[in-house]
Amino acid sequence: MSLTVNGLDELKKLAGSDLGTSDWIEVTQERIDTFADATGDHQWIHVDPERAEQGPFGAPIAHGYLTLSLFIPLFTELLDVQGVTTKVNYGLNKVRFPAPVKAGSRIRLTARLAEAEEVPGGVQITVEGAIEIEGAAKPAAVLQSLSRFYA
Repeated sequence: MSLTVNGLDELKKLAGSDLGTSDWIEVTQERIDTFADATGDHQWIHVDPERAEQGPFGAPIAHGYLTLSLFIPLFTELLDVQGVTTKVNYGLNKVRFPAPVKAGSRIRLTARLAEAEEVPGGVQITVEGAIEIEGAAKPAAVLQSLSRFYA
């Protein structure tokens, strides 16, 4: 369930707050193949299920950057910022991929709004997130994401 805030002042007040956990989404082989087509990364560990079964992970795995790209749709389930004109992905401070996401696995995001600071014309937030894999001991990704919201 999404937390909705209206405007930059309400957004700033969320600094230090847990944002909760998103719903699960499945990372299908079709999604992996589509990502491979979009990026040109057709390495066999991603797109060749038969060969990948014999590889180091025992199954095809999602690209790390596919997992990272799913941060945005998962994050929008957690926080809806209204009353702003523009929302911009500003970058990342840190990203790690502790565990691979096997095709057919489900992932979700747990996030915390660590910081909210004023920037010219808006507010920049730092979100600490973990993309979890259902049933796995380690997350698929841990990250610090920066976003800017402008009045």
